[in-house]
Amino acid sequence: MSLRRPLLAAVAGSLAAAALAGCGIGPGTAPSGVHMLVTEDFGAKTVLTLSRPDVGGAETPMSLLMRNAKVGTEYGGGFVASIDGHSESHEYGKPLDWFYYVNGEEAQKGAADTVVHSGDHIWWDLHDWSQSEHIPAVVGSFPAPFLNGIGGKRLPVSLECASPQSAACHAVSRRFTSLGIVAGFAAVGTVGEVSEEDSLKVLVGTWAQLSRTATARTIAKGPATGGVYVRVLEGGSRLALLASNGVVAQTLGAGAGMIAATKYSGSSSEWIVTGTDQAGVQRAAAAFDSASLDGHFAIAIAPHGSGGEVIGLPDAGG
Repeated sequence: MSLRRPLLAAVAGSLAAAALAGCGIGPGTAPSGVHMLVTEDFGAKTVLTLSRPDVGGAETPMSLLMRNAKVGTEYGGGFVASIDGHSESHEYGKPLDWFYYVNGEEAQKGAADTVVHSGDHIWWDLHDWSQSEHIPAVVGSFPAPFLNGIGGKRLPVSLECASPQSAACHAVSRRFTSLGIVAGFAAVGTVGEVSEEDSLKVLVGTWAQLSRTATARTIAKGPATGGVYVRVLEGGSRLALLASNGVVAQTLGAGAGMIAATKYSGSSSEWIVTGTDQAGVQRAAAAFDSASLDGHFAIAIAPHGSGGEVIGLPDAGG
């Protein structure tokens, strides 16, 4: 048995309130507009997606899951072992467990101890955690958290661009405007590196332009720290895309883009829209939408000469 499983069981918390025949946590107001997604392999395989899951009274992610799927549990009901027959496993040296995210952020409390708020995007994923026990933020619930915030609280959004007049910067700004999101605007490096739990930040620029930011430095340390399955090479002029086992699946050069999210030092999630060069940043900015991001932990965008396709990270095709 992996040491990770007892730790997860402890984090999961008690299921006592949720276990009452799957009946939520009480007679409080039922959350509206909730979306629930259940996947495997970092979003590569969809198990269940519900844009309008069955909701009772007040809910937790665990009670909501039990109401809408067949759930197997361990450790006295505090640990999700299976969902609709898809089970955790620790065979052949590949540890698989269920993790959950709320509005694109890894949960800070157990699934029976977190309150579901109206508009929340709840995402359960079964994946190999051998390379990263902690993936702090994902992009695949877009436009959450920008629309719904965190913990039921909508947060201010800051857009910081290395080249404020660039087409990529304007493209991301227009996307926020189209969603009714008012984003504060600043040039990269003018705000400082103060970590803020009550705001969300999006950085736009080439990797070379953003490399000194805390967001880029965290991602550059690899999946074990930043949770993003990429290795930055040659000052950001090349991106090595990693498979779930940490092996390089493919390497992208000129014209490649990437969108990823991470957290550091207690901050809320910080996103990066970047590329190996300006063409890559523009491709990333063009992919800053639900169609491209949905169901991915992070994405890379191949150069047009390589097809220009969106590649989910970790790279499942390597």
